[in-house]
Amino acid sequence: MSAGTFTPRPGSAPLLRQIVVQASMEARLMLRNGEQLLLAVVIPVIVLVGGVKGGQHLDLDESRPLVDIFTPGVLALAIMSTSFTSLAIATGFERRYGVIKRLGASPLPRVGLLAGKVLALLLVELFQLIVIGGVGQLLGWTPQPGAIGFLLAIVLGTAAFASLGLFVAGVLRAEATLAAANLVYLLLLAGGAVVLPAHAYGEFGDVTRLLPSGALGEAVRTAFLDNGVAWRDLGVLLVWAVAGSTLTARTFKWE
Repeated sequence: MSAGTFTPRPGSAPLLRQIVVQASMEARLMLRNGEQLLLAVVIPVIVLVGGVKGGQHLDLDESRPLVDIFTPGVLALAIMSTSFTSLAIATGFERRYGVIKRLGASPLPRVGLLAGKVLALLLVELFQLIVIGGVGQLLGWTPQPGAIGFLLAIVLGTAAFASLGLFVAGVLRAEATLAAANLVYLLLLAGGAVVLPAHAYGEFGDVTRLLPSGALGEAVRTAFLDNGVAWRDLGVLLVWAVAGSTLTARTFKWE
């Protein structure tokens, strides 16, 4: 037996390992929660199936199959629901119960905690992409995305909505965060041009593209329908991400 085999080695794990473990835990907790799973998967799938089956009554571009129009929009909705609504609610209650305060006393630094949350969001979004994409293909969708445009939409959309979600969770009490996050989600779902194209809103369509929901929806649709990159909409998402990050950095309270 070599010397020092059982010698204690006090100290924290490498930062990367801490982030991966934290992200894994965050993702599992998000998907085990019934309300979060409803927002992440069930509602988007219902919207997709309902839109494809009943969308002929809407003023959309009939030159394309409805499933080709709705599936990218529902993918954008899934990103919004996870990175904004789910994150805001989870973080709000973590603040209320002192979870974040206790994590702050652990070897995991704040940058590691935030990185873990972001990585968890991306893992959940990958799961959503698989489920929603699978349902879309069962309905007749044949995805041929522009990879760069879709990847940029995911990254900037997640950054924009996550920063706004943390801002809401950091300034409101948990119950108020729950109400506000769900209200914003419903308003953007109905009138934010995330599922439906901006032109479906008539003269209000140009305004919806200035919202993070409209910009994300148009960016994802451009990637899938035109195999292109919606630079204008990505720029809008970048502005929202910078604004949300600035507000969060100045106002977020850890307890």
